[in-house]
Amino acid sequence: MFAKAKSVTVLVAVFLTTAALPTPASGSEWGCEVLLCASSSNPSWRGVPACHPPVARLISAMKKPGFNWPTCPEGGTGSPGYERYAECPEGYQVRSRRDGDGFPRKGDLCIKTVNICQGNAHGLYNSDRQRRCIQSVSISRPLRSEPYFFDIKNDTSGKTERHWFGLHK
Repeated sequence: MFAKAKSVTVLVAVFLTTAALPTPASGSEWGCEVLLCASSSNPSWRGVPACHPPVARLISAMKKPGFNWPTCPEGGTGSPGYERYAECPEGYQVRSRRDGDGFPRKGDLCIKTVNICQGNAHGLYNSDRQRRCIQSVSISRPLRSEPYFFDIKNDTSGKTERHWFGLHK
């Protein structure tokens, strides 16, 4: 944990030093700035003033047609992943409801099956009664507050670590 915090601190320090220079960032440099800012967790990019310009530039660029995510080849990552929904609560399974045109939405529900008669048993039930006792309960699947992620390989441990981030201010 300490090594991870130390490497992020060193990366942020290098970034802050280079961010103070007046030269405009190339696409790759901008991609590396975005990667460094997005992977900052304590504080998040919102708490690092030097991260505000590259992230604001990113948010602006995302609104334009033909947007391509700036990448950082030196960081070993491409474009980030995106997962809109968080995990379902324990005991629930991911399912999809249908939109107005009948097409399924991708994994927007959490459903679990419950026995509403459990605890009220007085003898044996016939199969119709048992079927009425089993009901599906559904809730909307929670949205992630930070839906974007980069998978970054930790050079010390060799393991890949997922860094979640959001682009809201």
